[in-house]
Amino acid sequence: MWMQAVVRRRFFVVYRNFERVFAAKNRILTCLVIILMLPVVNGEARAGLKPLIVENDRGGSIVDRAREIEDLRASGQPVEIRGSVCFSTCTMLLGLAQTCIFPHTIFGFHGPSRSGKPLIADEFEQYSQLIAKHYPKPLKDWFLKKGRRRIKGLYKIVGAKIIRMGVKAC
Repeated sequence: MWMQAVVRRRFFVVYRNFERVFAAKNRILTCLVIILMLPVVNGEARAGLKPLIVENDRGGSIVDRAREIEDLRASGQPVEIRGSVCFSTCTMLLGLAQTCIFPHTIFGFHGPSRSGKPLIADEFEQYSQLIAKHYPKPLKDWFLKKGRRRIKGLYKIVGAKIIRMGVKAC
């Protein structure tokens, strides 16, 4: 009789431990499934955002554009550059992972200036680097070597060539 009670108690202890382990395993499995699904759900939420359509943007302030880009990066909002032109700071949008461009759009590049007037060397370098960090590597290398040297006028590059440098086509 006492042997039955001991066996029953041990069976109950083993059964309770099994229940705890199984329950913990299920919780862990549920957590793993949720963690693995987050990027999919997040991607679907971002995919639901309407794209920012950029058409015929002739540029503006480097600092203002950099802020806009950080907001766009944080939101994940898609960006489509599809107008006839994207000049000056508009080209900084090329560095966003969610940006796509139309092959016929003309992109215009020039070095940083203050209303068309050259900057002192330190400022020129600082703003050149700020602009360049928003470009894919081949475009960044070209800009730092050649593109930033033009202050008056623009170097114009068609979207199809920039697509070959690594920016997504729309």
